Amino acid sequence: MAKRTTRQLPLKLRSGRKTDARAQFAALCWRVKNDKVQVCLITSRARKRWIIPKGWPMHKQTPANAAATEAYEEAGLRGEAIDICLGVYSHSKPEKVGNAPIVTLVYPLHVTHVHSSYPEMHQRRRKWFSLKKAAKKLSEPALKLIVANFNPTNLGR
Repeated sequence: MAKRTTRQLPLKLRSGRKTDARAQFAALCWRVKNDKVQVCLITSRARKRWIIPKGWPMHKQTPANAAATEAYEEAGLRGEAIDICLGVYSHSKPEKVGNAPIVTLVYPLHVTHVHSSYPEMHQRRRKWFSLKKAAKKLSEPALKLIVANFNPTNLGR
């Protein structure tokens, strides 16, 4: 019997503000260089902490595609967005949603192109790290685990 997979459908956002959902989609941007998996981290705009690209849900986009859009805007990265949620972590953004917790779902993006110019290039740094070093740079414990345990061979591609 053939393996059946369910494909994520694009989201339809109801009227209201995007931030009412209190959910974000993030891209774990990865590549293989010299036979080693690397992930790209970016700095946050305000506190300059190392993070992964993430943003609010987008109307008529799948979560993975919304994460891929954020990866381009925030890090200048394009590639194959994969509709497999790697894990979930939570954080808060007091200035955006009144300190309410935000649940962030992480999707892999296999990077095929790194742009030298992109929308937020003057607001953030981007840097490639090994999985181990990237996990150490991150502050959210659950995200550290997602990154440290990432293995692209488990994506079924």
